[in-house]
Amino acid sequence: MFVVNGGWVPGAGRPGRLVLWAEDSSQPPTTSSRARTRPHPFAAEATALVGALGAAAAGFTAGSSVVRVPGTSRGPQPSPETGIEQATRSIKLTDWTVPSLSLAGPAAMDALTRLADPEPDGPWTAGASLRYLTLLAGYAYDLARRGRMLPQLVVEDRIPAGRWRPVLTGADAVTFRDFATGMPPVTRAVDSAEGHPAGRTTRDALDALLDGAARSLLPERLLAGPRPGPKGRLNDRWVSALTAEDPALPGASEPEVRELRQALDGWMRSANEANGPIRVSFRLIEPEPGEDDWLLEFALQSADDPSLYLPAADLWAGEGFPGLPRRADEVLLAGLGRANRLFPVLHTALLEQRPDGMTLTTGEAYDFLRQVAPLLQAAGFGVQLPSWAGRKGVGLKLTTRTKTKTSSSRAAAESGFGLQQLVEFRLDLVIGDGVVNAEELAELARLKVPLVRVRGQWVELDDRQLKAALKAVSRRREGELTAAEVLQQVVDGGDEDLPLVEVDADGALGDLISGQAAERLTPMPTPDGFQGVLRPYQERGLSWLSFLSRLGLGGILADDMGLGKTAQTLSLLLTERAEGRRTLLVCPMSLVSNWQKEAARFAPGLRVYVHHGGTRLRGSEFDAAVAEADLVLTTYGTALRDLAALRTVTWSRLVCDEAQAIKNSGTRQSQAVRAIPAGTRLALTGTPVENHLAELWSIMDFCNPGLLGPAKRFRRRFQEPIEVNQDADATAALKRATGPFVLRRLKTDKSIISDLPEKNEMKVWCSLTPEQATLYQAVVEDMMAEIESTEGIQRRGTVLAAMMKLKQACNHPAHLLKDGSRLPGRSGKLARLEELADEIIDDGDKALIFTQYAEWGSLLQPYLAAHTDRPVLWLHGGLSKDRRDALVERFQNDDEPMLFLLSLKAAGTGLNLTAANHVVHFDRWWNPAVEDQATDRAFRIGQSRNVQVRKFICTGTLEEKIDQMIERKKALASSVVGTGEDWITDLNTDQLRELFSLDPAAVR
Repeated sequence: MFVVNGGWVPGAGRPGRLVLWAEDSSQPPTTSSRARTRPHPFAAEATALVGALGAAAAGFTAGSSVVRVPGTSRGPQPSPETGIEQATRSIKLTDWTVPSLSLAGPAAMDALTRLADPEPDGPWTAGASLRYLTLLAGYAYDLARRGRMLPQLVVEDRIPAGRWRPVLTGADAVTFRDFATGMPPVTRAVDSAEGHPAGRTTRDALDALLDGAARSLLPERLLAGPRPGPKGRLNDRWVSALTAEDPALPGASEPEVRELRQALDGWMRSANEANGPIRVSFRLIEPEPGEDDWLLEFALQSADDPSLYLPAADLWAGEGFPGLPRRADEVLLAGLGRANRLFPVLHTALLEQRPDGMTLTTGEAYDFLRQVAPLLQAAGFGVQLPSWAGRKGVGLKLTTRTKTKTSSSRAAAESGFGLQQLVEFRLDLVIGDGVVNAEELAELARLKVPLVRVRGQWVELDDRQLKAALKAVSRRREGELTAAEVLQQVVDGGDEDLPLVEVDADGALGDLISGQAAERLTPMPTPDGFQGVLRPYQERGLSWLSFLSRLGLGGILADDMGLGKTAQTLSLLLTERAEGRRTLLVCPMSLVSNWQKEAARFAPGLRVYVHHGGTRLRGSEFDAAVAEADLVLTTYGTALRDLAALRTVTWSRLVCDEAQAIKNSGTRQSQAVRAIPAGTRLALTGTPVENHLAELWSIMDFCNPGLLGPAKRFRRRFQEPIEVNQDADATAALKRATGPFVLRRLKTDKSIISDLPEKNEMKVWCSLTPEQATLYQAVVEDMMAEIESTEGIQRRGTVLAAMMKLKQACNHPAHLLKDGSRLPGRSGKLARLEELADEIIDDGDKALIFTQYAEWGSLLQPYLAAHTDRPVLWLHGGLSKDRRDALVERFQNDDEPMLFLLSLKAAGTGLNLTAANHVVHFDRWWNPAVEDQATDRAFRIGQSRNVQVRKFICTGTLEEKIDQMIERKKALASSVVGTGEDWITDLNTDQLRELFSLDPAAVR
């Protein structure tokens, strides 16, 4: 397994570059060389890395780099992801030469997108530094989608070039600072004697990534017409270069470059001038009924808390809000002056001594809505528009009615429904919330007013929408269509200028289109051969799955984790077994045994063949095994390797479990799974959208290939309007398009399941023993002295080493000292765990105990077994799959053992451990998402008791202080705290001293 690290080298007068290098966990991390720059002893060769990355390595150039990383005299410190034990003493920063792959910054956005989702069973995984860069790429893409960028003229290699640059104001500026603070040292420790400065490296990388994102999002031409030639005006060439493959502008004269740069620099300065705690805000208020004048209200607003809003009229009356500066009137006037550059109409209001707003004509209000508001938002101003702003003025309403009138029962209607059934349809024109006829539409077109009031509602109408509506009037507006044609019309949603805004369908087609088929269909009873009883919501899920299957449609079963997606899927297979259907199920390797055991438990009548591992069948033996099976289980990695064999089988159904594994349609793994032919397809995932809507398109395209159209159209029609503008119409259209094929229920919804117990989380505060406190203080004094005497990346390595030692001191002196000394009576945490273990065993309960340190678990397991005089299980990454499975089965089914000690990294996902109703996090990972995943090993369907979750924290130590920081920074947990502990290393010395210092209350 390769652990791939990512670095960024800022450019000097040229674009920076992305660098990749990898650690091979199969090689021993030792060396005896004392040369100043030595070959990294377990770095992967460039050719091997290219082979492992596959298509993700496209465009990279092989070479070598020097990296400065922590280590000892024996060798460099391995990344935690390698699983190699890390040294804790005599750590220092040293230079190592590594084979590397590099790529020029402008191409890094596409590369990091390909690297964002390693295949679960693939030959490589991402280290913290590469994960950080993929998160930064996601941030850059988000900025570009929201229009938080401006075009600039830069000089690269002494040649002018057109580039996009981020506008970082308000919350975006705060996020950028967090990214700069949280940059892992490895990311900026490439080809630099002391490491590149974090702020400069982050900004250089963000500039390059945002430019790449902008070019992927923007149309091919910003201006219509052919691209200007090399002798054209610089301004025209510059605009063309902003979307061209080559942004360079050779041959430009120095006066032209100077003039254009001055103008663009002024534009950027104006945009960033709003980068303060208080910003000027504009609110557009529509006229009262019977009036024509619009009001544009001026206000001051907190950039961090938009709810703190003060209209200018109240400001002039002497009112305020917390945090308002002393001369708030000057802030308002200065902001209005800047906004006047973007909206010259404001100059009339600025003639007043105390401006608080201005009236606008309908035409000016339309210009403000369409043109000015986006510019003001991009420049950092606040803008509030009416709730209807941005919605399409004209749309279509589709009404369908079934032609079958003889069947009155729901079950009969369902059984007779097919996609080729004819239905009567009618298309009506809708403006606002009402249907309009051709005469009304013709009158609106005659008025030629962009904003009109229709039946009491204001609606935007542009020429293109009116022309599309008038054209639609002349088309066939009623008649007959097949159900399949109606369904495709709903998914297509009309066209850009005349969207489908409402659907009214009856019968089974109405059930399907509504996205509420599971609630409307008659629930299917638990099938024969199923060992157990389906809950009511699971019976409804089974009826929905069966309904789609009969229609030949795929779907996404997106029930929350623990609601029984496995049981519902096995029930579906049992209902169809008599038809001789054969299902291929692809899942992560960690879930193969779970599916095998769940099938044996719930559906013992199903014939199951597991196609995985070095001893899996091939050739005719494989064909024979598949022919005799109802369900074939395999992994994503095996599906990629054995694609040729899997494609020769006629599969009735293809199921992807944990389908977020195919959320990136461009990966080899995703493409391989999509290439397997099947009658219908089913995706199982509790997270159909983790980061952005493109993931939903990818999974939907797997289930029903081509139904949502190409990814580019989906991005333009749904993703950009929803993610950038929070477009309510686009959101409703996406729900109509995908609703028929997605079933999503949450376990926190008591209307779905009323018998799932509660999860009670609590923090357990532990005191240090005097010995722990002495060791803790000694580590602080030693490490702070070393921190104060070091700089750059060496300082970062020292800070990380200090944190590890302090956490070990909080666990137990023997953990820190590694001297094999006795355990009892020396740790406040251990004493509390002893008491809790005794209580749990006395009550006849079971508990999961998580630790992030395998070395500590190895000490704790025999001690707890001796203390309780009961067996204690210990699951860690060094165990084989069979041994892991045996431990899980023993804990789930036997009365004893009652305590299960687990390594957080090895057991945080993929296990069903509902026998436990207690979860203990002995030491904190400082990533809430990781801890929640571990907790959900017990809090899931099958759990009949309340689950008590305890998180141990030593008072007065860095554990308590970092817990407080996490509570304040939960919104950034995935982008900063979630990347590890590196975000702390950029704190200054005083802040570190405060973080590490030991409070007197810590000792009992």
